[in-house]
Amino acid sequence: MDVFSFLAEGFSVALQPFNLFMAFAGVFIGTVVGMLPGIGPVNGIIVLLPLTFALGLPPETALIMFAGIYYGSQYGNSISAILLNVPGTSSAVMTALEGHAMTRNGRAGPALAMSAIASFFGGTVSVVGLMLFAPLLARFAIRFGPAEYFALMIFAFSTLSSLSGKNIFKGLIATVLGLMLATVGLDPVSSVNRYTFGQMRLMDGIDFVVVVIGFFAINEVFQMVYGSILGEFLTEKIGRVMISTKEFWFSFWTMVRGSIVGFFIGVLPGAGGTVASFVAYTTEQRLVDRKHTFGTGDIRGVAAPESANNAAANGAMVPLLTLGVPGSETTAILLGALLAMNITPGPLFIEQNPTLFWGLIASMYIGNLMLLVLNLPMVRVFVRMLRVPVWFLMPAVVAISFVAVYSVNNSSFDILLMAGFGVIGFLLRQTGFPLASVILGLVLGPLVENNLRRAMSISDGDWSYLFASPISIALWIMAVVSLFLPYLLSRLAAQDDDETPQWA
Repeated sequence: MDVFSFLAEGFSVALQPFNLFMAFAGVFIGTVVGMLPGIGPVNGIIVLLPLTFALGLPPETALIMFAGIYYGSQYGNSISAILLNVPGTSSAVMTALEGHAMTRNGRAGPALAMSAIASFFGGTVSVVGLMLFAPLLARFAIRFGPAEYFALMIFAFSTLSSLSGKNIFKGLIATVLGLMLATVGLDPVSSVNRYTFGQMRLMDGIDFVVVVIGFFAINEVFQMVYGSILGEFLTEKIGRVMISTKEFWFSFWTMVRGSIVGFFIGVLPGAGGTVASFVAYTTEQRLVDRKHTFGTGDIRGVAAPESANNAAANGAMVPLLTLGVPGSETTAILLGALLAMNITPGPLFIEQNPTLFWGLIASMYIGNLMLLVLNLPMVRVFVRMLRVPVWFLMPAVVAISFVAVYSVNNSSFDILLMAGFGVIGFLLRQTGFPLASVILGLVLGPLVENNLRRAMSISDGDWSYLFASPISIALWIMAVVSLFLPYLLSRLAAQDDDETPQWA
């Protein structure tokens, strides 16, 4: 009963009119900044942070708004990814794979509606987990050292075979290409230049936004031009704009699994929505894709990553609040905001700040419901973007891409890189190489390298350290199982077909 009495106290805070308004403002701003490539929740919170101090907002009110921006942006990312194949962040890459395929099939409305519902579902499930298990999960997360994180990254890579289609070799090449891009810049230990070719602009590495917008947005423009030249260009079709009851129940267990996977991965500092969405999508593909419909517009391919990345956003609050450990850029900004308000997250945070913690929990319930109510009616509006003539839409996509990339580092060199990656992405797509594998290699490459080198430094070069703890052993076993599970399932399916009587 203690939990429910504390939650009731939290709702008394969250339901105050001004806090309700700030929760709505947070999810609305989060949706908008999520739609714009290259902006993201970090910039939204940074811009509003001085305003909260100037207005003298109470800590719980400020945190309610910032949290709303954080999980609201996770849904906003899906809008441009589904409609225009422009994922603004790495966590939206998997949504773009299936969501834009649905758009091309005239099902942009159901894709956007499922994205909103799955985001609400994942957010709600993860808030329940945050409410019930935050201290316990914090003690579990703190046991993750470099060896455990390295094993977790290997597990994430082991899921890549399902993204490679029929040619695993091409998927492996694409992953290696992503890992190579991740090594560009200064060595994190020795500060030696790596693959910069004398360009000082490459010393900080290649920004993810540059690669992902080049690979997806600019590549999509090239695909449309190429298709129109060959006479293959098809105007986007617009069908119904909502999902059916059958589609909801068809994706229900996908959302359940995606929410659980996303929440537990989000609890781990540094893992975040990117790993969660990749693992949720590839796991779901292996479990349910019997007819090989993933990649062609399967609505479950939208439900899995969207429920996972929203759940991961809320899960990231566990190490932030209970350990004071930020797991991403956004949670690092939130940590700075809390410290500036003389609030120190840590093991005693919930006990010392019950009003703040339970008010935040209650506001997440309300904020996720606001997000659903706000965005489901807007699906019709978003889908109308597809009625914009292609001769206007494509130049607009290019212009938005240029502005987004330039705004990251105020560098015209990044625009040239983006164009180059657009050409590379076009060639890779035409030759059947999976772009998602490149992106995963680029995102996880620094995490793999840093944790491996830290593990070797701690163990004095002893490789057995990577297999020393029960957690790392379990992750290695999961990686091996994940690698060979598709082969075993296909063999079992083939065996069942052979044993089926001819008259059946």
